[in-house]
Amino acid sequence: MNTEKELSARSGGVCELCGSSESLSVLEVKPSNGSSEQSIYVCCTCQEQINNPETMDENHFNCLNDSMWSETPAVKVMSYILLNRLGRQDLVEMMYLEDAEQKWAESALNAETNKIVHKDANGVILSAGDSVVILKDLEVKGAGFTAKRGTTVTRIALPADIDDHIEGRVNGTKIFLKTEFIKKV
Repeated sequence: MNTEKELSARSGGVCELCGSSESLSVLEVKPSNGSSEQSIYVCCTCQEQINNPETMDENHFNCLNDSMWSETPAVKVMSYILLNRLGRQDLVEMMYLEDAEQKWAESALNAETNKIVHKDANGVILSAGDSVVILKDLEVKGAGFTAKRGTTVTRIALPADIDDHIEGRVNGTKIFLKTEFIKKV
């Protein structure tokens, strides 16, 4: 049986968070191992708001009052994550999670808060593959050249452990550039 069929059967063909039956799809509750026990069946509205926390509508997620009591661990964990995002400590404190569920939920929350965000000199969020322009002549140590102001660096990479640097190629050489000296194109 494929995962979507399993989840559809488990949920009765409705979103496991809000109960909607419109535009349902599988959502993996990260961090997970990819099994159906760590996925939930959600509507497009819930999925959009889960994937873009800044667009969350607290009124839509009043449904968490019910879904937080689900027998399904992945649904409980996602409810816990969303209630934390919404700042609903009153409901979070009412929830009961098994030890493994609590550990899973806490690791998901920690991954969110420790996520590194790269921003250019103007505060614009950078993504891997973006193009940037160098704002100031920069001497490239060890390479023997200067990266000139106005040079466009395409297809940048974002180091996972450093938030104030990006990686890109200038004059055919892979270099690190401080984000305070670049602007997204």
